[in-house]
Amino acid sequence: MAGTSRVNAIFSLEGHTALVTGGTRGIGKAVAIALAEAGADILLAQRDETSTATLEAIQALGRHAAIYTADLSAQDDVAKLVPRILADGHQIRILVNCAGIQKRHPAEDFPDSDFNQVIQVNLNSVFTLCQDVGAHLLELAPSPVTGRRGSIINFASLLTFQGGLTVTAYAASKGAVGQLTKSFANEWTTRGITVNAIAPGYIETGMNTALLNDAERLASISARIPAGRWGRPEDLKGTAVYLASKASAYVSGHVLVVDGGWMGR
Repeated sequence: MAGTSRVNAIFSLEGHTALVTGGTRGIGKAVAIALAEAGADILLAQRDETSTATLEAIQALGRHAAIYTADLSAQDDVAKLVPRILADGHQIRILVNCAGIQKRHPAEDFPDSDFNQVIQVNLNSVFTLCQDVGAHLLELAPSPVTGRRGSIINFASLLTFQGGLTVTAYAASKGAVGQLTKSFANEWTTRGITVNAIAPGYIETGMNTALLNDAERLASISARIPAGRWGRPEDLKGTAVYLASKASAYVSGHVLVVDGGWMGR
């Protein structure tokens, strides 16, 4: 029993506050709830307050939760988000950048407007939030819970490594997120901030509706997954808690693939 308690302790997030983007549904919702289950309080960055399911699920666990509205497609909104949170007296120890959008067009017809919107949400907002939260963390003393100042977790993709089809902007943004993660880690790990990314495989979420509805693509993709199934948002919960907690104290600058074996095929 004592050994179990020690193991539980290194995964505990008690007393920490996490800022999570993209937490209203899918992977982001599952991750926000997982961090709360591990003991963290959660600040949800959402476009508006119409979706309260994640907030209520976190509160039902006995954790504090609050919504901060921000449109990640508007850079001015992104730039104001962390200063607003800090002005309210919150101390952020964990940042999870999970929000993302997808636009599909043949490469030769990809509109500039759609490309730029994907880059803004999936990359530019990630850079700004990492920078702002990172600057805040550098002012904090190391946490007695995790032994470091804080943890940043970005969401990458299989398209961090592969090019995909009809998803030029998404592939470009997620490739850049992988490099951004490593760049911040190179500068901040020695100063007590770990920066990592999670690259989900094929997960049953709204973003993959087009693939799930394409019988030929669905069969082709499914046949390559050694796990024999598509992932579910809940499959990312343990990975996120691990990267946020003391358990991953010596892990930084890493893109952790959670894909049922896809990349090893």
